[in-house]
Amino acid sequence: MLVEADETMNQQLILNDPVGRLLHLMEADASKRIIIGVVGLPGSGKSTIAAKFVDAVNEHTNAKTAVALSMDGFHLTKAALAQFADPAAALQRRGSPWTFDPAGLASKLQQLRHNTAASSTWPDFQHGVGDPVADAIVVEPSVKLIIVEGLYLLHKERGWNLIGLLDECWYQDTSMDVSMDRLVKRHMASWGFSREQALQRLAMNDRLNADIVLQSRERADYFVL
Repeated sequence: MLVEADETMNQQLILNDPVGRLLHLMEADASKRIIIGVVGLPGSGKSTIAAKFVDAVNEHTNAKTAVALSMDGFHLTKAALAQFADPAAALQRRGSPWTFDPAGLASKLQQLRHNTAASSTWPDFQHGVGDPVADAIVVEPSVKLIIVEGLYLLHKERGWNLIGLLDECWYQDTSMDVSMDRLVKRHMASWGFSREQALQRLAMNDRLNADIVLQSRERADYFVL
């Protein structure tokens, strides 16, 4: 058994062996490219766990058959946010669902799904520049498993609807308290914020986004811990 039910999560399933699940999906149809989403709160550890899964799969296959990609490359640019009715508010709330390009994300996922005979590209988010960079990442035809991590892969408002574009979508089930504490420390380390400034950042943006993500939790196919 790869999974078992847990009554504390409304009978949804916890993956005890997520890497085993990934290998099973890959082996079930070797001709198909598998795309898995990993969703979680800001600071939940999505990118870390996605990279961990990819490394484990590549070690098992002894080849680069899996890659991890981030949703962050689909941030709207600062120039695009400047065109909003309230540019200052748009920049302040950057990272909320309406500051991304869900249609562009859906289009890229379709490309990854269907154009498996040729290389595809994926945007990256350059924190030094503060904007996405188109076509920064190349996904080769040899890649059979893609893990996409991001906040809103299960979101269903403001143009978000990725039904049919992901084989499964998992929820990284880290508590709100742990996730927010990680963000405070990240803001202090990355931007030189005081603890009070970091907490203000959480209150004005990060916690609001986390509450939105939490509302999509029950749509996940599986939970990973």
